[in-house]
Amino acid sequence: MSEVVASVIIVNFNGGKLLTHCVKSVLQSTVPVQVLVSDNHSSDGSIDFLNSEIQDSRLYVQMNGRNLGFAKGANAVLSLATGEFILFLNPDCMMQSDIIEVMLREMNKRPEVGMAGCLILNLDGTEQAGCRRRVPTPARSLIRVFRLDYPFPFLKDKGIVPHHETLPKEPVEVEAISGAFMLTRRSALADTGPMDEGYFLHCEDLDWCMRFREKGWKILFVPNVEISHAKGECSYPRPVRVEWHKHKGMIRFYRKFFRHQYPLVLMWCVICMVWLRFAVVAVVVTVRRIAG
Repeated sequence: MSEVVASVIIVNFNGGKLLTHCVKSVLQSTVPVQVLVSDNHSSDGSIDFLNSEIQDSRLYVQMNGRNLGFAKGANAVLSLATGEFILFLNPDCMMQSDIIEVMLREMNKRPEVGMAGCLILNLDGTEQAGCRRRVPTPARSLIRVFRLDYPFPFLKDKGIVPHHETLPKEPVEVEAISGAFMLTRRSALADTGPMDEGYFLHCEDLDWCMRFREKGWKILFVPNVEISHAKGECSYPRPVRVEWHKHKGMIRFYRKFFRHQYPLVLMWCVICMVWLRFAVVAVVVTVRRIAG
């Protein structure tokens, strides 16, 4: 086997047949890759199906005895990665064979870039919110939750997700990218450290982007590279639980990076707002599932 250029880490939890489709698309890459699947105790037969469909020396599957969450699941196989670049990829993503090659070409032009993401599309072809984003500071989060950019249009450029804005024509530096596709440089990862395992699901990508930038590494968004992401397919059976972890992670993120930058009263207001939002979302999701 040729020397591995990129190691691809996929954390799976009940990814169904999407996992196998994802792995097949990665193995068709035009650069030498290894695929490391870290399975968080799936019960849907996704690993059995993967093993029955793919017999390839470039694929390694680690069976975790329980659901470790995304960060811990990814870190569990990190030591096995041999590539100079490491791609963290969701199991419900699909890509063309030259995606990694083109992304590496852009990163190699810019040695200061430690992490890069691409344009992530929904199944209907629209841009997925979050593939290019600004760090959700407490102030930006207030603007988003209370939709303050509607009565005050000048606040639109203060929002978190700029997917409503025109795509740039060339790769650009951004504050954060989506955890569905994070291509990292090994040296930058070693300098920054692995993902924070204090997050179970969601917000570990934002945390990592913050830490990369704090270490002086730039984050690149490449708009002319596209992958598709069936967002929500793997988490569909447990939407309220997923939302709980998402909101819990957001609070950890705020406390970790902003507690010394904002007045205590404002931080408590933000935390209360987060839990209030979770309560509303949980009710809405539950009603929709019952009605549907």
